Amino acid sequence: MARDYAARCPVSPVRRLVAAVVTLLVAEGISAQKVRVDEELEAYPTESVDLRCQFIDGAGRTKLTQVSWIWEPSEGQRDNIAVFHPSYGQSFPNLAFKDRVLFLNNSLENPSIRISHLKMSDAGRYTCEYATYPSGNEQGTTTLVMLAKPKNSAKVVTVQAGTKSVVVAQCEAAEGKPAATIKWLASIGGNHSTSTTNGPDGTVTVRSEYRLVPTPADNGREVTCMVEQRTQERPWVYPLKLSVEYPPTVSIEGYDENWYVGRSGAVLQCLASSNPAPTNVTWTTASGSLPDTVVVEGNRLLVPKVDDAVNTTFICEVKNKHGASRHHITTIVIEEQRQITPGPATGAIVGGILGTLAFIGIVVGTVFFVRKHQEDADGPPKHKPPPPVKAGSSTEMLNKPSEPPTATETAPLSPGEVYYEPTGREPVTNLDDETTGALNGGAPPVMVDLAKHDSINDRAAADGHHGNDLDSSNHEPPAANICHGESFVYPAMYV
Repeated sequence: MARDYAARCPVSPVRRLVAAVVTLLVAEGISAQKVRVDEELEAYPTESVDLRCQFIDGAGRTKLTQVSWIWEPSEGQRDNIAVFHPSYGQSFPNLAFKDRVLFLNNSLENPSIRISHLKMSDAGRYTCEYATYPSGNEQGTTTLVMLAKPKNSAKVVTVQAGTKSVVVAQCEAAEGKPAATIKWLASIGGNHSTSTTNGPDGTVTVRSEYRLVPTPADNGREVTCMVEQRTQERPWVYPLKLSVEYPPTVSIEGYDENWYVGRSGAVLQCLASSNPAPTNVTWTTASGSLPDTVVVEGNRLLVPKVDDAVNTTFICEVKNKHGASRHHITTIVIEEQRQITPGPATGAIVGGILGTLAFIGIVVGTVFFVRKHQEDADGPPKHKPPPPVKAGSSTEMLNKPSEPPTATETAPLSPGEVYYEPTGREPVTNLDDETTGALNGGAPPVMVDLAKHDSINDRAAADGHHGNDLDSSNHEPPAANICHGESFVYPAMYV
C-alpha cells in the first residue's frame, strides 16, 4: 500500500530539500542543548549570583577536556574569568573578578560558578564553553542584567512671588537601572521638565523640575513627586509644600465703633500675612507719637481706659526682608455707650412671631368670610323692594330713567296748542326763589299749559295712544322755581 501511495504521489525535490534543512536544524538544536544554562538572570549591586552550567551527553560518547567561563561586557572584548581542567585544576585569569568568582562544583559535568560583590559593570554575556572530543567546542550563554534601585529624593525651591515662571520644586531618581519615570501630582496649574544622565557603570539619573508663576496664594500649597521604576514594588511618592516668599499684607482688627469714654480693655490687633514672618511691627498715629494712655505689646495695642486721647488714627507698619506694608484705622470716641441692636438671631425670632400672627389672622379672616357668605346665602334677602309709585307723583319723576323722553302720539297737535317737556330731572321744592332760580339747576323756567296738556292726553287716549305716562287727573300743580344747590324739602309723595 505504501508503494502504491508513493507511486501515485511522488515526493518533489523541493520537499526533500525542506525536510533535510529541518532535520539539520533539529540536530543542531539537540547539539546546542548539550550545554544547559539559564537564558537570563537579574541581580543587584553588592549581591551574589550563581551562573549554572551542565553538560548533557545522553550517549556518553563525548569526551570533555576543559571548561571555561568567558565574560563579554556590554561594551568591550571577550575575556576568560574562570577555567577548570581535570588535571591542572582551576584558574581565574581576569583580575577584575579576583576573589569574587569560584566554582560551585569541582566537576566538568557541572562547572557552575558564583560571582560575589556584584558591580553594575558586571553586566553582560557569560558563556560556559566546553572543549570536547570528537565534536569540538560546545557552549551555552547566560545574559546577566544588573538592576539598580534608584536613590530617590525631592525638595522645594524657595522663590519670591513674581510674574515669571520659575522652578519651585525638584525631584530626582539617581543611579537607577533601568531609567526611572518621574510624574508630578498637582492642582495648581504648573508644568514640569525632565532630563536624564547616563553613568559610567550603566546607571541612569533622572531629574525633573516643576515650574510655575509663583503668587502669595501658592505658598504652602502641595505638589507630589512620584517615581516609578522596575526594581520598586510600588511607586515612590513624596509630597512637597511650596515656599513662596512675599512682602507683608497688613490689617487691623478690634475696633467695634463703640469706644465710649470710660470703657476699659479696648484692644487693637495688627495682623500681617507674609513669608518669611515679619521682623518688625511698629505702632504710630497720624500725628506721629502714640498717646500716653496706650500700651504696645508686639502686634497688639492695648487701651486700658478709653478717653479723648485715643480719638485719633492708629497706624500699624510691618516689615520683612522683602518690604514693608502698613494699615491705618480711625477710632472715634463717643460720650456714652452705644446700645447694641438685636443680632440676627433676635431678628429672626421676632420675624417668626410676626409671621405666625399674620398667618393666624389670615386663617381667622378666611373662616369668618366663608361663614358670612353661607349665612347670606341661607337667610332672607337683606334689601327691600321699592314702594309702588303713584303716577304723576314726584317720586315717579325721581325714579324714571335718565333717557330722553320719546314722543308716541300719532295725531298732530292742533295749531295754537303748545306742549313743553321738562328737560331736567332734579326735584322741585317750594324753597327755591321764584325770582332767582328756575327748574333744572338754574335753567330758564319751563311752563306747562295744563288745559292744553289735558286736551292732548284726551285725544291721544281716544286714538289708543298715550302721549305721556303722567295721569292728568292727578297731576301736581307746577311748583315754584328754586335755585339749584340750596336747601329744599321734597314734596309729599303719594303711595
